[in-house]
Amino acid sequence: MKGGAVEQCLACTALLPEPSWELLCQVAGLDSLAARVTGWPGLAPPAAEGSSSQVLAVPDYSELGELPPRSPLEPVCEDGPFGPVPEEKKRTSRELRELWQKAILQQILLLRMEKENQKLQASENDLLNKRLKLDYEEITPCLKEVTTVWEKMLATPGRSKIKFDMEKMHSAVGQGVPRHHRGEIWKFLAEQHHLKHQFPSKQQPKDTPYKELLKQLTSQQHAILIDLGRTFPTHPYFSAQLGAGQLSLYNILKAYSLLDQEVGYCQGLSFVAGILLLHMGEEEAFNMLKFLMFDMGLRKQYRPDMIILQIQMYQLSRLLHDYHRDLYNHLEEHEIGPSLYAAPWFLTVFASQFPLGFVARVFDMIFLQGSEVIFKVALSLLGSHKPLILQHENLETIVDFIKSTLPNLGLVQMEKTISQVFEMDISKQLQAYEVEYHVLQEELIDSSPLSDNQRMDKLEKTNSSLRKQNLDLLEQLQVANGRIQSLEATIERLLTSESKLKQATLALELERSALLQTVAQLQGQMAELSGPEPEHAPPEPVGD
Repeated sequence: MKGGAVEQCLACTALLPEPSWELLCQVAGLDSLAARVTGWPGLAPPAAEGSSSQVLAVPDYSELGELPPRSPLEPVCEDGPFGPVPEEKKRTSRELRELWQKAILQQILLLRMEKENQKLQASENDLLNKRLKLDYEEITPCLKEVTTVWEKMLATPGRSKIKFDMEKMHSAVGQGVPRHHRGEIWKFLAEQHHLKHQFPSKQQPKDTPYKELLKQLTSQQHAILIDLGRTFPTHPYFSAQLGAGQLSLYNILKAYSLLDQEVGYCQGLSFVAGILLLHMGEEEAFNMLKFLMFDMGLRKQYRPDMIILQIQMYQLSRLLHDYHRDLYNHLEEHEIGPSLYAAPWFLTVFASQFPLGFVARVFDMIFLQGSEVIFKVALSLLGSHKPLILQHENLETIVDFIKSTLPNLGLVQMEKTISQVFEMDISKQLQAYEVEYHVLQEELIDSSPLSDNQRMDKLEKTNSSLRKQNLDLLEQLQVANGRIQSLEATIERLLTSESKLKQATLALELERSALLQTVAQLQGQMAELSGPEPEHAPPEPVGD
């Protein structure tokens, strides 16, 4: 209740009739009988009206029932079993109103304290959840100087409309990202991506509000519920069955399955959404999931046909062949393809097997560079652990080492991997390997002795895949054309402004020359006016 309302309430009490004795006792926290028995000061019942003098009242103790017999050792009290009966004092109307106002003020104060306690409890729960979310060990400790750089960029007014220097951001991400600012930094990097790519692809989803999606039902509910308990089962924020973490994760996955009907829900998405949810609120995590899927290119690998995932496995195999030939030969000798160990890396972005601190650094780089970071990290991990992998001589031990031992080899090795990733550039190789994959698929179809139906099925699949790739290329072409048009418009504006500036410069030069002429004329006139005075002729001599 606000101050003005309190004053109005207290003012109204002055207009109320004198409260009854029982009501005042209830406000004071005592019942009528207890107040009569104890003779509590200030709460004695008012004397009957019309009495000419104050008399000692003899209270009626019949309500107490039969009293126990008095002990023979107890001194005799002539005034009553509970001591002397207090003398009843009649309260004036003013005293009763003051008591009434005091009771109201105390009740208002209690209500305010209760609300503040609720707010305090809510803030404590938020702080507790935040501590639970960020309960992981950092891979790259962030120095104070780097934290200051990030805080300055985040605090820039109107930052969502300002393009920052990419080299500066790249250097800052490489030096580290403060854990308590990581969610805000991811949103900042997403804003910079949108500013850099102002023509989004046509595959952008409908702009349906998150709260509206939560009101709908999804056919993927059963699959999502099954995977909730499998997502970060040892993390305190997600470990409680249907706790705050699992409920928020369910909401995000349900909303995305409704937003993207083609993908719906796929195993692995829960880990991606879980990482986002650890660093930001529920709706913000949903928006960042949309950004990663549609803008950063993660969505392709979750399509139901999984063709893109097969291409990614081929690309990783080719990278191993080109960068680590001995390791590639060793794995091929034991018939170990990337799909046996690397598929979870791509589908969960390393979150299902690696420490959270390492996964958070991978997400830092994905928000900065895109989905090809996953290839870089996988290649760096396998290459840096090549001597240990080569020591194993059978399929079971090699796969077990890559899946179980490799993710737990220490923070120093993880930090070394992250540093290597920042120096790698494999975008051209990835494009070449994708084309190579499709060419090989066509050759296999042509050379394999298949029936007509089988060949038709394969041709249809290849055709659909090529159509999707064609659509992707067309979208990229449209985006490039849009950029060209934008640049051409910018050039035209610059040329127009340049011509205007030239005209303004010419006008200023003409004005300057005119002013200089005027100044020269004025100086000439001043010189004429201030010239030497004429000499006076000497006086003629006076004759004798």
